[in-house]
Amino acid sequence: MEFEDESRATSYTTLAEGPDFRHELEIRRSRFITVLRRSLDEDSARDLVAGLRREFHDARHHCSAFVIGPDRMIQRSSDDGEPSGTAGIPMLEALVKRETAPGVADLSDVSAVVVRYFGGILLGAGGLVRAYSESVSTALELAPLVQRRRLRLCNLGVPHADAGRLENELRSSGFVMAETSYEARQAILRVALPDEATALEEAQSRVAALTAGATELKPEGTAWIDVAR
Repeated sequence: MEFEDESRATSYTTLAEGPDFRHELEIRRSRFITVLRRSLDEDSARDLVAGLRREFHDARHHCSAFVIGPDRMIQRSSDDGEPSGTAGIPMLEALVKRETAPGVADLSDVSAVVVRYFGGILLGAGGLVRAYSESVSTALELAPLVQRRRLRLCNLGVPHADAGRLENELRSSGFVMAETSYEARQAILRVALPDEATALEEAQSRVAALTAGATELKPEGTAWIDVAR
């Protein structure tokens, strides 16, 4: 969960949190090792390239592409010595055109590096375009993805004895729950709601019914939160 600036987008798809995802293809004796990383900024994306240059120091090419931000405003690519337009751009297109649902291409905060070990057979410009595009697309098909949504966080102060029951009932009602903290006098449940006025009104009504009007949600701000796809 991270607080971020407002954007026009209210949701997008990204890699699930965890270690970098790796997948390898062999195409006409050349090895194409694809590494995907969840990257919230350009520094993370560039660190991935630098780290793989050190790890695969004997490889001929370390081509890269990344797309960052809820609105996907940051997009970069590099051919790293391959003929112009045969590696970085096909990789970037594989990222930005990836459909995460029918008719929806909203993948972001993802950096991709394809490390190539030349196998002695020339692929030609068209072959390189297909190889780099296929390398990233295949990795994305296998990598774990999640949806990130901009949600409005609200605090709900309740007695310690009621916290577990209320949290379960709110989850059962379809609410997204963030972390719960326990203070000296009460427990603070954090409820994440769609960033819409009607959602807050409906949630307040539900909370009033569950607590007999003893407490109410207090809006705190918005944050980007991973939710199940």
